[in-house]
Amino acid sequence: MVMLDLRPVGYVVGLLVAVLGLTMSLPLLVDLAEGRGHWPIFAESAVITALTGGLIALSCANGVREGLSIQQTFLLTTGVWLALPVFGALPFFLGATEARFVDAFFEAMSGLTTTGSTVFSGLDELPKGLLLWRGILQWLGGIGIVVVAMVFLPELRVGGMQIFRTESFDTFGKILPRATEIASRISVIYVSLTMACAVAYVLAGMGAFDATVHAMTTIATGGFSNYDSSFAAFGPGASYVATVFMLLAALPFVRFVQLSAGTARPLLQDTQIHAFLGTATIVVILIAGWNISQQSTINEKAIRVAIFNAVSLMTGTGYANADYMQWGSFAIAVLFFTGLIGGCAGSTACSIKIFRYQLLFASIRAQLQKTRSPNGIFIPRYAGRPVGEDVLNSVMSFFVFFIVTLGLLSVGLAMTGLDFITSISGAATALANVGPGFGDQIGPTGNFASLNDTAKWLLAAGMLIGRLEIMVVYVIFTLQFWRA
Repeated sequence: MVMLDLRPVGYVVGLLVAVLGLTMSLPLLVDLAEGRGHWPIFAESAVITALTGGLIALSCANGVREGLSIQQTFLLTTGVWLALPVFGALPFFLGATEARFVDAFFEAMSGLTTTGSTVFSGLDELPKGLLLWRGILQWLGGIGIVVVAMVFLPELRVGGMQIFRTESFDTFGKILPRATEIASRISVIYVSLTMACAVAYVLAGMGAFDATVHAMTTIATGGFSNYDSSFAAFGPGASYVATVFMLLAALPFVRFVQLSAGTARPLLQDTQIHAFLGTATIVVILIAGWNISQQSTINEKAIRVAIFNAVSLMTGTGYANADYMQWGSFAIAVLFFTGLIGGCAGSTACSIKIFRYQLLFASIRAQLQKTRSPNGIFIPRYAGRPVGEDVLNSVMSFFVFFIVTLGLLSVGLAMTGLDFITSISGAATALANVGPGFGDQIGPTGNFASLNDTAKWLLAAGMLIGRLEIMVVYVIFTLQFWRA
């Protein structure tokens, strides 16, 4: 049996770890300017991270080649999201939060997977460098997952993502150079949206620092805020700005690339975008209508908080500007399932994603037609095109794995002593990378600090599994993978 060559994987992981170390210079400079004496922590973390990553890359450089095998691609995709949180946790572990490693790793994993769950209280008093570092982690995780979704997952035929393969993004056998080309196009759009969001926040009344950090976490649909009260700390204008940019970040970035090239038709005709915006509108109407009926009056605030929190949960951002646990059982149930919908494929949004529901309903419709007319031929279609059986099987497998994983993770959390609501909503928010859960402990006004260590490790694992579309992680644990 031929041994799997891990050097190409180690080389790329090492390079990305080294780059992560270099980015620590930004919060270092912010801390230096703030004058609270926290900058040596980032200096120490940067040296450790950059040197370790550089040495790993150098030791594996002799095994680099242009293409990656499918096994190497699976390992690379998972390895990056395991290695980066370890080093991203260093400023939390060594710094002002004095976090234990489990908490530091949880925060870094939550950041890089753009989940947004936090174990830190007193965010308002943290050094600005640490607040910026939380934003940077989410911003890097956001652009990273877009590249993964557009380059790697379609090639790995994961969860129906292969339906988005086109000749212009054909990457198999040449993943590294092609990823560089695609990432460069996306980066321009990603940076442009972030800058536009920051400017809009400033115009809405935010300070420059808050606008910068929140622009990063908004475009990444991450949800980390500089304040314990999240967006309740800002005025109505900031909530409306956040809503617009959360929606934009949940759309396929390839459509923005095409739009920047002067072609608006793909953006306007994308059925996935239509379904996403239509679903978001329905959820907002349900929540706003419920809030207005409960208050027996129509006011701007009831509509604003309904729009903001519904969009925040559906896109997996996880900001909150109100305690929706006080809205009643109907609103809570709607918001819980809203978090399991997600945005569009190829965006920074997370969860199951809208296109999988479209394919699921198309398959169900075809099956119902077949049941009614056994001799007829009914083929599921997506965007007017017939859908292959391999895509449908992949999507159905994804749903099964998602539900099973959600159940196992919920049971695992319950076995650590958590109550039912905390267990089920914690599992859902981790696996769907949403951020806040439900209940008194991990709801919109709480955080994950009070959970036991075992629960935090389980949730961190859930974040990783959910962010990488579940099967990317699971396939590594099969014997066939290592025998291939």
